[in-house]
Amino acid sequence: MKNILKIISFVALVVTLAPSFLVFKGIITPELSKTLMLIGTIVWFVSASFWMNKSEEGEEEAEG
Repeated sequence: MKNILKIISFVALVVTLAPSFLVFKGIITPELSKTLMLIGTIVWFVSASFWMNKSEEGEEEAEG
């Protein structure tokens, strides 16, 4: 499950970054770029919050 969330997070990062280059090249409109970036940002924060720093929490519980 953690690996799936990582893949989703990295795809969301691509969806957040790629539209700026596509607008620069004239492939998509700025309005579509804003929409894609918003979707990518929301998906990134939702999916990354489930797997980031989880290994550190598990190590702290094992030590304590």
